[in-house]
Amino acid sequence: MAGLWLASVMFLLGLVLTVKGGDLFVDAACWMAAASGMPQFLIGATVVSLATTLPELLVSTMAAAQGQSELAIGNAVGSVTANTGLILALAMVFLPGRVRRRDCTAKALLLIAAILCLWLACRDGRLTGPGCLPLAALLALAVAESLHAGRTSRGAAAQTELPRPTRRDTAGHLFGFALGLAGILAGARLLVNSARALARGLGLPESLIAVTIVAIGTSLPELVTTLTAIFKRQSSLSAGNILGANLIDIALILPVCRLVNGGPLPMGAQTLTLDFPFCLGINLLALLPMLFTGRFARWQGAACLTAYAAYTFLLCRGAA
Repeated sequence: MAGLWLASVMFLLGLVLTVKGGDLFVDAACWMAAASGMPQFLIGATVVSLATTLPELLVSTMAAAQGQSELAIGNAVGSVTANTGLILALAMVFLPGRVRRRDCTAKALLLIAAILCLWLACRDGRLTGPGCLPLAALLALAVAESLHAGRTSRGAAAQTELPRPTRRDTAGHLFGFALGLAGILAGARLLVNSARALARGLGLPESLIAVTIVAIGTSLPELVTTLTAIFKRQSSLSAGNILGANLIDIALILPVCRLVNGGPLPMGAQTLTLDFPFCLGINLLALLPMLFTGRFARWQGAACLTAYAAYTFLLCRGAA
């Protein structure tokens, strides 16, 4: 009983750290966009997404190093599904609106291609070195596209008069960015560890913990950043963060896990027959209509949430 109380306290502390950290983090990221003249979508897809995927990278690589390949793969793929089916879906429900297709078309198509390539590379039940090559190529394309978009944005910003930030202002926002990120990461770690302790104390199966609590827990930075962005009505930052984080999860984290593991990463039947189909389907549902209409609609968010609920139900039923 004492262990459950301690886990509950740690869970609440982690929640406070992630919420406050997300507030500082989004404020600093929005300032970066304004000060540099770069679109918030691009800031979200690069700086913010790379920072908020650190929990997935740490958890997956540690799991791969310890020979827990299913946890490594399930965390990365499950995080992509949660990012889109839960987090981006919430943003679409509460803050639907138009997006600039030129900002997100390339990243959306690269993400869909990365999920397809990963699924095809693992069709024999393992991820090999050659199977990681297409993912590395897609990641390189994503980086090149972001650099090109950044140069274009700065070129356009040079035609307009931007306020010149002071050294003190810059230092303060960079400190807020770092402090917010530290709060998010520390809070996410506390939340994951305490949630796992609570689940075990309540007798929930370990397999269910791995594909739900761990995957959602390591996506808490994206969730907190998105909820904070919704509250501050910064939908472009939220969408860019999710797309960038998903690309990193698929195209960077799993190849790194393959290197750390020192051999092919084996995959279970659940990953191939349930995790990948829902991951691809939910991302197609969220992204394809946007590519044609140039907006995220509330119905898409509701549909993605429904699909994610169905996925979670099937996971729970399979683990029962």
